[in-house]
Amino acid sequence: MKYQAVPTAPTDRGASTARSGIPADVEAFLTAANPAVVATTRRPNVPHSVATWYHWEDGRILVNMDASRARLRWMAVGSNVSLTVLDRDDWSVRVTIQGHVAELRDDPDLVDIDRLSTRYSGEPYSVRDKKRVSAWIAVDSWHSWDSQSRRLRVGWHGR
Repeated sequence: MKYQAVPTAPTDRGASTARSGIPADVEAFLTAANPAVVATTRRPNVPHSVATWYHWEDGRILVNMDASRARLRWMAVGSNVSLTVLDRDDWSVRVTIQGHVAELRDDPDLVDIDRLSTRYSGEPYSVRDKKRVSAWIAVDSWHSWDSQSRRLRVGWHGR
């Protein structure tokens, strides 16, 4: 197994990583519409994970959920979040982002969920009568595994 540490510049807790230190091939992987699982920690320290659509933009990750979802209770600004993205054709190829919620905002016009739905399904989101909330996740660290090359890589942003 190869191990390559990829140090990156520290970032302000709420600032975008703006692609600093994330290799181009990892960014390309995150840019594709791959399946993903987001994990949070509910109280008292119980993990909670769920499949999710995501969008990678300017070094941050967008996720969107129905305003009634329980995970919103555990996704306050500053709370820790992990997102694992799996290659849609080979789940042994993956990237995991560890970060924190940098921004939460309502999505009253369904712009963010439509962007995600179109990315994954080719169509705007079909449910138009439910309130939606978007979360932007800032990257604190990441690691990737490629089973073909048996290569582990890691990077961090100094949170």
